[in-house]
Amino acid sequence: MENLVNKIRNLDAYPKINEDFYSRTLSGGLITLASSFLMLLLFVSELRLYLHTVTETKLVVDTSRGETLKINFDVTFPALPCSILSLDAMDISGEQHLDVRHDIFKKRIDAGGNVIESRQEGIGAPKIEKPLQRHGGRLEHNETYCGSCYGAESSDDECCNTCEDVREAYRKKGWAVSNPDLLDQCKREGFLQNIKDQEGEGCNMYGFLEVNKVAGNFHFAPGKSFQQSNVHVHDLQAFQKDSFNISHKINRLAFGDYFPGVLNPLDGVQWTQEPPSGMYQYFIKVVPTVYTDARGSTIQSNQFSVTEHFRTADVGLLQALPGVFFFYDLSPIKVTFLEETVSFLHFLTNVCAIVGGVFTVSGIFDSFIYHGQKAIKKKMEIGKFS
Repeated sequence: MENLVNKIRNLDAYPKINEDFYSRTLSGGLITLASSFLMLLLFVSELRLYLHTVTETKLVVDTSRGETLKINFDVTFPALPCSILSLDAMDISGEQHLDVRHDIFKKRIDAGGNVIESRQEGIGAPKIEKPLQRHGGRLEHNETYCGSCYGAESSDDECCNTCEDVREAYRKKGWAVSNPDLLDQCKREGFLQNIKDQEGEGCNMYGFLEVNKVAGNFHFAPGKSFQQSNVHVHDLQAFQKDSFNISHKINRLAFGDYFPGVLNPLDGVQWTQEPPSGMYQYFIKVVPTVYTDARGSTIQSNQFSVTEHFRTADVGLLQALPGVFFFYDLSPIKVTFLEETVSFLHFLTNVCAIVGGVFTVSGIFDSFIYHGQKAIKKKMEIGKFS
């Protein structure tokens, strides 16, 4: 047993020196303080790196198919009433969503920005309690009301009991409502009077769209939209106005869900219209993005870049209708963010390297100073005796 203990003792890589042989110097003490401070500084830096995550970025080809694109928006129009503002979305595949109302909310706001009313499905004229009878006259027993669509009905059984029903039937036919006062439903509901009452109001529209993951556009514009000779137009005659103020503020616009570090360049952007009126266009390049955090959770989202352009409403040019248009296209390159943390073993290795490296370099520096001082002192003593 004693032999085994002696063998282990002989393996000691750290032989001890008798304290009587130690020589402590002022320079050694200063170097010890400096090296200790340096080790502490490097340790804190390494600890911060260990506690924080590191994000690795890669670019890959986007091979996803059949997905949809979620567009979250919150836009305020200080000079357009909610009753005349509509939202349309369309893409290059030919799919169209006209006068979108699902998952859309509108807030009527006054000139000071205060909320007057907030409702889903838009703010429009209230429905009348007793719609007009199609053929007029007295009602027979158990007879139901059925308002006329004024030639826009698709079948004999179709009824247009409100002004909104008539306008929707006209939109499907590709017709414009030139004078709402000529329609009994609109006259009875006070359609034009409601528009006049809301003069000077603004509208805050927010919600989200779920569209195909292909290039397309969505736009906010006054009036109901319809197709006429394969051209997308809006019915503006019903409002009996020559111009519309499309000043707007984009409170938020995001393509997909939020992920750490995302920057949406249009958030907080505001534009004020100066005469003449026209179309304000945003051209957006959407970059698919995948964010994976340190726990392995994945967020499928998008980033985007944007350029802007204002186009005046030229006379006779149907495409230059007043409104705010967002044209988006998708990049074929996908960005992946991978969040990683430093392992504890890697942290421990770096700490040992810091302590050992600083200790060794400090020892070399101290030895150089100590032997240098001894050599100078010895030469000075020899100079005295000679």
